[in-house]
Amino acid sequence: MTTTSQPDDYPHGCYAIKARRTPLKGNNVASTVAERWSQALKDHGADFLGSTEDSISRLSRSFGEDPLWRLNGGRAAGDHGLAGQSLVDPGALGALLAVRNLNRLVLEGLESESTFEASPWNRAEGGGGVMSVLRGRDIEKSAVNMSLVTGDKYPSIESAHAGKPFTACGVSLICHPFNPHAPIAHMNVRILTVGKGPDAVTWIGGGGDLTPMIPYEEDTQEFHGALRQACMEHPLGDYTRFKAWCDEYFFIPHRGQTRGVGGIFFDYIPLTSPEDASFLFLVGRAFAQAYGAILARRLNTAFTDEQKEEHLFWRGRYAEFNLVYDRGTRFGLLSGGNLDAIFGSLPPVVKW
Repeated sequence: MTTTSQPDDYPHGCYAIKARRTPLKGNNVASTVAERWSQALKDHGADFLGSTEDSISRLSRSFGEDPLWRLNGGRAAGDHGLAGQSLVDPGALGALLAVRNLNRLVLEGLESESTFEASPWNRAEGGGGVMSVLRGRDIEKSAVNMSLVTGDKYPSIESAHAGKPFTACGVSLICHPFNPHAPIAHMNVRILTVGKGPDAVTWIGGGGDLTPMIPYEEDTQEFHGALRQACMEHPLGDYTRFKAWCDEYFFIPHRGQTRGVGGIFFDYIPLTSPEDASFLFLVGRAFAQAYGAILARRLNTAFTDEQKEEHLFWRGRYAEFNLVYDRGTRFGLLSGGNLDAIFGSLPPVVKW
């Protein structure tokens, strides 16, 4: 049996989702998704194509006075000054907020009926964050989380920095669409500083990758093309190196295969100037535009019950990597992060 959308009561095996309105049928579904994406392009055309500085300035304030500014010790640069010493350069924080906000707006614009729910949280040892989760019909689950944490002892992921004071700020995104033809996607951008004074070391890391159950060459080429272009637009970008790094990082040893069709991954890139954080925005912007276009094509592609069943097992491989190998999951647990935010990357429903 094929379907063009999530039915009213689709069996997942372990539970059923009850749709909250009558599903759209036939060509109306595709046209509606196309219209939503067309509107997103109109709304964010300047953000996708405009200057990096203008886009960051505009997007970093998309949701008003964000709790992250207060966690950082003040407000945005140029916005009534700073009320104390900043943990992260305000311009760099603005770049990360712009990444989070743009991706939230794009995903929310493509979802037919649900919106993100934002939940601020604080960390007793220092810092906190905002967890943003969407649970919808088209996008079954997405989490676009951001945190800024500080502590006296850096978790011993890198032995050279273990036990030193640290500050970490980053955005982590995961999207699990309902349709088996629409790929899972992940994106992360982050800034870390370890040590104090002249011995302090600051670096950036991140990337984005695509995990389709049913690969489409068109989607793979668009995704990689956008990330390649982002790398070409900044001196820190190195697409060839970062693509190979991604393939190596997302290899699942016990499966003997990579998690998906790749993307880019980078880490320990020295941050010599606050302006270098703009590279993180370029990566996040490229991800938003490419993944948004892919979802617009795939969210309502017809699929069979057999494909949906296979989809649940496919999601298991994503969960396996995150629980066994993912550095972000390990860092979050070792640094005392918010458990709901850390495990927000896991699929809503999965089978093994």
